[in-house]
Amino acid sequence: MALSAIALNCTLKSSGDEASSTDAMIAVLGNAFADHDVKLSETLRIADHNVLPGVTSDEGEGDDWPALREKILAHDILIFGGPIWMGQISSIAKRVLERMDAFLGETDDKGRMPSYSKVAVAAIVGNEDGAHWASSQLFQSLNDTGWTIPSVAACYWVGEAMGSTDFKDLDETPDKVSQTAAMVAGNAAHLAGLLKDNPYPGQGGEG
Repeated sequence: MALSAIALNCTLKSSGDEASSTDAMIAVLGNAFADHDVKLSETLRIADHNVLPGVTSDEGEGDDWPALREKILAHDILIFGGPIWMGQISSIAKRVLERMDAFLGETDDKGRMPSYSKVAVAAIVGNEDGAHWASSQLFQSLNDTGWTIPSVAACYWVGEAMGSTDFKDLDETPDKVSQTAAMVAGNAAHLAGLLKDNPYPGQGGEG
């Protein structure tokens, strides 16, 4: 069966601001996924939307999360993109993770969260140390909320601390980033295909 992917860009910048290095890294992964016949259907820039604080799937009037949540869960693979700020994943990324906390209470009759049998990978950029710490923040939270994390699930680039060159400013994608993106996409597509054909059984029976 055909697989689909969607990306979240958790940059602090809205689309009306300057270009985003997170978008550039998502594009690298999108191209790598295309080599496995996985279409990246859309990139959602969270800063363009009003995602209210909270830990439910609908925080009421003016909350854009319910529609974003529906889009995310309609895909097999989630590319969770975000920049490093102050050595951590961005505050907007944390807001999204907090909203996904609602999945813990939204299980089906076999105890499966809505994210079960769906795969998540990370796209991380920054000009300071913190890529491993940021990916650990993402992966623990995503795993807690039902997402499956494949082997080699993070594609990242970190420039010189306090430097002025961003990933989007590079003349070409570094070989190591391209190689990692290929591994991330290949592993994620393989695992997502297996889970789509044979979902997690949950409690008390087969899927």
